[in-house]
Amino acid sequence: MYVSKTLVFGTETMGKKIPEERLLDLQRRLDLLPSRNTERMKMIQAFADLYAVSVNTVYRSLRDKRVPKSLRRSDAGITRVLPSTEMELYCQIIAAMKLKTRNKKGHHLPTTEALRLLENFGVETAQGLKRPPKGILKKTTVNRYLKRWGYDFLSLEIEPASVRFQAKHSNDCWHFDLSPSDLKQLPEWPAWVENRKGRPILMLYSLVDDRSGVAYQEYHVVFGEDVEAALRFLYRAMATKEIEGFPFQGIPLMIYTDNGPIAKSGVFHRVLEYLGIELRTHMPKGKDGRRTTARAKGKVERPFRTIKEIHETLYHFHTPKNEEEANTWLLNYVLRYNEKGHRSEKHSRIEDWINNLPAAGLRKICSWDRFATFAREPERRKVAGDATIKMNGGTYRVDSALAGQDVIIWWGLFDAELFIEHEEKKLGPFYPDEGPIPLHKFRSFRKTKAEKRADSIEKLAEEIALPKEALTDDSRTTAALMRCLSEGTAVIEFKDPDPFQEFTYSGVLEAKIAIANYLGIPLAKLSEEDRQKVDAILAGTLLKKEVLDEVRCYFRQQRKGVKDVK
Repeated sequence: MYVSKTLVFGTETMGKKIPEERLLDLQRRLDLLPSRNTERMKMIQAFADLYAVSVNTVYRSLRDKRVPKSLRRSDAGITRVLPSTEMELYCQIIAAMKLKTRNKKGHHLPTTEALRLLENFGVETAQGLKRPPKGILKKTTVNRYLKRWGYDFLSLEIEPASVRFQAKHSNDCWHFDLSPSDLKQLPEWPAWVENRKGRPILMLYSLVDDRSGVAYQEYHVVFGEDVEAALRFLYRAMATKEIEGFPFQGIPLMIYTDNGPIAKSGVFHRVLEYLGIELRTHMPKGKDGRRTTARAKGKVERPFRTIKEIHETLYHFHTPKNEEEANTWLLNYVLRYNEKGHRSEKHSRIEDWINNLPAAGLRKICSWDRFATFAREPERRKVAGDATIKMNGGTYRVDSALAGQDVIIWWGLFDAELFIEHEEKKLGPFYPDEGPIPLHKFRSFRKTKAEKRADSIEKLAEEIALPKEALTDDSRTTAALMRCLSEGTAVIEFKDPDPFQEFTYSGVLEAKIAIANYLGIPLAKLSEEDRQKVDAILAGTLLKKEVLDEVRCYFRQQRKGVKDVK
């Protein structure tokens, strides 16, 4: 017997099926409205009228509509062996154990051993001893939740975002670094290399202005990170250059470099202190949490890469004979490099350096002779019985009164003479008594053979040639050659600290003692007029040269007047 499923109750038709896609569309439009919005009822009433059903039927159809079934369990991602909070606590403890036992090579405690220690002995935490029941935690389960909750090393080693900086004015900050040149050998090494043990290196020294990106680079033959070569290079960078269209000069406010031997040198620190330069180095590795600290900075590393790829590759065509020729060719490229565009501005690097000079002006560097006196380092030594001191391969003859005494030697990197401090008195200069003593003879090692090229490429390499003008010709524009500092640019004169009192007396008493030694008689035996003249001279200046010149001129006139009277 067939029974119809359609029953009529007044105006309501039971069993009428509403299309699923229309219900999904209605649900989508309802979700756009707040739960208590009056428009929702109007939309449902209109939908019910459209399909000739009641409002309750529409609500029931929305509630019972079919939805796609998930392929995962309803409790997927939720731990079942332990509560989520307790499981997360044990994962944190295991991650902390791995992190604490990690060494510099990346080796650390495995998960299985961490679980064994945690289950058998427990781990003391700020909340007390934590020790899970044995057999509940498994290796695969722990590793899965360590990765899901972000307690694995890949998630824990995320570094904070780096912060870039840029100086406001030119010469506010210079980046300093050095790198071995790709040119490993020179046809002509300097003569002094033969007296050194080891293999010389052609090192590329570089300074880059932080604001403009202007670079200054030089080659130096060294046996490592040489402080003497670094100071010579630093002085040339700060000095006025006799190059048309290249006004880069002045003393910077700060030098930023790595923690190499040069930055750790006491002489280097002392010279920068006398010049009023702040030395700032990278933070040592591993001293700032997860952030990588001791790493290369692009502002000084990028010019190295550019020089080696664009300039030094041309040495396969023409090789410089010696260090001087290599520096001449390098300077030609550095000038063209500084004429290229700034990293963010619409003008060249050297133009940016000129346009952003500090309002106070450039700080002018002192003379080389004065700069050389700053590079002196104290060393405590004992004078030999014959009043000699052996220093830097040579023997220096000193005052006989110092024989057998402990003295402080002020040895300068650029000095040919020796200064001594004894009982708060500075003595010197003392000069070499004998020539330098050679310790070793340099032996050149046999150069290793390179792999043979393909016959066709080798033949082509022998045939091709490059004009020498590619290294020597200056292709800068006329405007670049005529570029110079404006006449109104302020130049701050160098303020001499005179740390060794070589040019100025420390006081009036010391000056009077020096005048008495020069005259050969005590000042008390002079006439009242002569003593007043000496006081007048010292009241005007304490410079050694000016004081002695005025005293010498005055007493010569006095003697001449006495002879004329006779």
